[in-house]
Amino acid sequence: MTATAQTSPAYVATDGTLLSVSAQAEVKRVPDIATVSTGVVTQATDANAAMRANADQMAKVVAAIKAAGIAERDIQTSGINLNPQYRYAENQPPQITGYQASNNVNVVIRDIAKVGKILDALVATGANQINGPTFDIDEKIKEVAYDEARQAAVAKAQARAEMYAKTLGLKVRRIVSVSEGGRFNPPMPVPMMAMRMEKAGAAADTSVSPGESALSIDLDVVFELGK
Repeated sequence: MTATAQTSPAYVATDGTLLSVSAQAEVKRVPDIATVSTGVVTQATDANAAMRANADQMAKVVAAIKAAGIAERDIQTSGINLNPQYRYAENQPPQITGYQASNNVNVVIRDIAKVGKILDALVATGANQINGPTFDIDEKIKEVAYDEARQAAVAKAQARAEMYAKTLGLKVRRIVSVSEGGRFNPPMPVPMMAMRMEKAGAAADTSVSPGESALSIDLDVVFELGK
């Protein structure tokens, strides 16, 4: 997503010197939202049996998701597929040997501390496909963080303009225009889900670390310099 905000007069009459300064600033926040893709893959000799088995197993997985406190709005089906499986032999046409059915949902987890336990619960109830998690930051927190980055970028641009003005024997008269470029929130790399044993014979516990996410702002500021 790209957000733009700018003030730019169509015509600027000035007897001074125009200076264009680019400045970037970033802030870091710990993600508080995780998204996981999970689902079930089943196989059977005929298509109907594969789909029925998948529906039964997927119902248990969805029930486990809801039991973990995930709201309906945070559960979204991302794909349902049914595909034939083939046996290949030399000089013979492919033969269908069975069918594979899959059903996947994207789950938004708004309590990072629960991610590991939820993943374990999904596997325990029949999920045999898990991808992720990917991390994000709540929009309200994100906007506050971006405003902090904006303030830092403006301060950086002003300091740079003062430096140029001093070097040229001039003063900064005013800001002529401000243009905000794209906001950038680089996606967090998908972490490896480590299995940690608390003690000999204990059940494995999935450990997930969200790390930090950087939010950056780019500004182009035009200053008027003069005597």
